[in-house]
Amino acid sequence: MTPENTDGNAACGAWSYPMGPLLAIESSCDETACAILSTQGDVLAERLVSQSDHAAFGGVVPEIAARAHLALLPDLVEETLKASGLARSDLGAVAASTGPGLIGGLIVGANFGKGLAIALQKPFIAVNHIEAHALSARLPGVFAGGLPFPYLLLLVSGGHCQCLAVEGVGRYRRLGGTIDDAAGEAFDKVAKMLGLGWPGGPVLEALAREGNPTAFAFPRPLKGREGCDFSFSGLKTAMARQLEPYGMEPLPRELAADLAASFQQAVADVIGDRVTHALGMMERPTALVAAGGVAANGVLRARLTALAQAHDLPFVAPPLRLCTDNAVMVGWAALEVCREAQRLGVPLPDDRSTRPRPRWPLAEMAQRFASG
Repeated sequence: MTPENTDGNAACGAWSYPMGPLLAIESSCDETACAILSTQGDVLAERLVSQSDHAAFGGVVPEIAARAHLALLPDLVEETLKASGLARSDLGAVAASTGPGLIGGLIVGANFGKGLAIALQKPFIAVNHIEAHALSARLPGVFAGGLPFPYLLLLVSGGHCQCLAVEGVGRYRRLGGTIDDAAGEAFDKVAKMLGLGWPGGPVLEALAREGNPTAFAFPRPLKGREGCDFSFSGLKTAMARQLEPYGMEPLPRELAADLAASFQQAVADVIGDRVTHALGMMERPTALVAAGGVAANGVLRARLTALAQAHDLPFVAPPLRLCTDNAVMVGWAALEVCREAQRLGVPLPDDRSTRPRPRWPLAEMAQRFASG
């Protein structure tokens, strides 16, 4: 069936889409989130719960995360609806992260979204979690007038560290990525070495403000190498060697602060070098964009801002609350996908049959529009 165009809104297959606000769900890791967006992408309401039960284990436990999503999600959806002033019947569609991520959490969120969509007889949009990060810089209000394609994206989080050429909705070109650990994973593990707890990124950054970033000469893995791949395992090893003489003894705070600041500076230097190479691999990018939890780090943001200015480009990043996993970006990605389908005149099928996937390569996103 040809997509129906009603009041300029996109359509999904036989569904006239969206005929009302969109409810989005995020449950790919340890954040349980829900948001409601207007058809223009304005946030009508949002709720997010950061699960706290993982701290005792020093990292996310998938089974605990999935059970928490199951317990939290029904009430969270109701709270979000209440905050928006809408009833379920006012919704025009439902979207949810369907991959990549922890499969248990994805199953909970996607199936809840599908069930709600079936009950309301509304379309369900399966969203690629990485695509949602990639498009979050285009959210209304983030960049004046809307951010045009193509732009360079640095996606840097606990599970991802890669540079992507974002050339359009569904069109992503991977320029480079980590060959071992993600930057956020390195932050968490080094914070654990320093006895700072979990999650480690924010507490390590706070401690680093007290320290000297040049106190320790940590290595800069792959700096100056061709391409824009990343490596952080050597930095973790270097930190472990610095700590060996102290054994199990608590570190003096001044020493711990210097170590934290020096490590953070090394990460920023490596990322700055790799992003510089990535910019050289694109022809006329419109902006340098950062997304993901580590993009909230102040030292890294300052480095990326200066780098963008040196290349006469704007540096664009979502607000800090939207850098980490959230449902607003999931809803926005669903709207972007449907608008692109309308632009191309391609009917999009309802995604109720799409299964959650722990891995979902961005290269597959273009298949949505293959008949256009």
